[in-house]
Amino acid sequence: MASILQCMDCGRQYPTNTVIYNCETCSGLLDVKHDLDHWTRRADELRATFDQRLGSLDAPYNSGVWRYKELVYPDVDPSRIVSRPEGSTNLYHTPRLASWAGVETLYLKHEGENPTGSFKDRGMTGGLTQARVLGMNNVACASTGNTSASLAAYAAWAGICGIVLFQNKDVALGKLAQAVAYGATCIRIDADFDRNLELVRQISETLGIYVLNSVNPFRLEGQKTIMIEALQQLRWQTPDWIVCPGGNLGNSSAFGKALHELHEIGVIDRIPRLAVIQAEGANPLYQSYQRGFDRLEPVHAETVATAIKIGSPVNYPKAVRAIKWTNGVVEQVSDFEIMEAKALIDAQGIGCEPASGCTMAGVRKLVNSGVIKPHETVVGVLTGHILKDPDATIGYHRDELRGIHGTFRNLVHDAEPTAESIRAILGGEITAPQA
Repeated sequence: MASILQCMDCGRQYPTNTVIYNCETCSGLLDVKHDLDHWTRRADELRATFDQRLGSLDAPYNSGVWRYKELVYPDVDPSRIVSRPEGSTNLYHTPRLASWAGVETLYLKHEGENPTGSFKDRGMTGGLTQARVLGMNNVACASTGNTSASLAAYAAWAGICGIVLFQNKDVALGKLAQAVAYGATCIRIDADFDRNLELVRQISETLGIYVLNSVNPFRLEGQKTIMIEALQQLRWQTPDWIVCPGGNLGNSSAFGKALHELHEIGVIDRIPRLAVIQAEGANPLYQSYQRGFDRLEPVHAETVATAIKIGSPVNYPKAVRAIKWTNGVVEQVSDFEIMEAKALIDAQGIGCEPASGCTMAGVRKLVNSGVIKPHETVVGVLTGHILKDPDATIGYHRDELRGIHGTFRNLVHDAEPTAESIRAILGGEITAPQA
């Protein structure tokens, strides 16, 4: 059951003990390929194995990633696995949010419940595990925030040197604080994410550093488990739609691969459609989709949703493949729509970072345009915790975000230090007790 690395374009194969990110023949992106034939005609056994591990107290199966080890990295020695543990995030049934979005059934898979507060932990356990397998002592990434927090934490846990490159503005402090606190070497650079990723790739070649951005195929194997776990939580009943934000396009690429593999094995009998939602100010995939996926044209990214503020997504080819595999769509939403949706998610007591607001804003927009039908079941992915970007949240409710005047603002009241002053405020806010 040994896994291999395989170029998605020319098919050239490499052993998994090779430090490589792109094909040496054609520069194509690499996939981790598993022996799926082993599980074909044994789907019931695989499902039963995954179900049996639910609630396990023992490593590595107490992880919501390594519970699915057979589809993530089947031949890795469990003693090499670097896990916090991660995953096992909640799938929320949200009737009130479904009503606002215009569908009967909406579930939200909250990846902000991972150890460092974002979905990146699922990929990072795969990436750091591979770094340990390869004997690497240094790992690095370029980041808009979440990747750096995750890398710093997992590198510290593994006893490996972590290095993160940030742009020198518009990085959410909640994310920067994590990278600093976890002890990574943090370098701020006067460049955007796309240039910083180029720099990480350049320095890795000469300094013996393992790159853990989502160009690393082992990252995406971990992120596949968001889909596998969501389907397990639905008792292996396939929804009609999977909706997620799109930035560097690692999640959408991973989701497509997971769904393709599960269908090929027979774990699911049909593939749900994938909808990737981008911010209007960072929408290269959407623009390409509008042109029939003729090419990727990088954009200068500007959006309040800093986690997806990426103008040249490295996983573009894999995302296009995922959309084609799933008969999917791409949509864009404005920063106003993002923050409105986020405010409603927050007000349900769930909470999310701004990029996650793309998900529900996108569902509503696709329902209004007739793409998603009201009777269809939708699973939306929330990528990060509400405390990842508190400045954006407070800015929305204080009406301090440029160009955004929120409908659902929750203003902070000021009161004198008297009971009368407080009662005057609460008179309009609370429900009187029943007689």
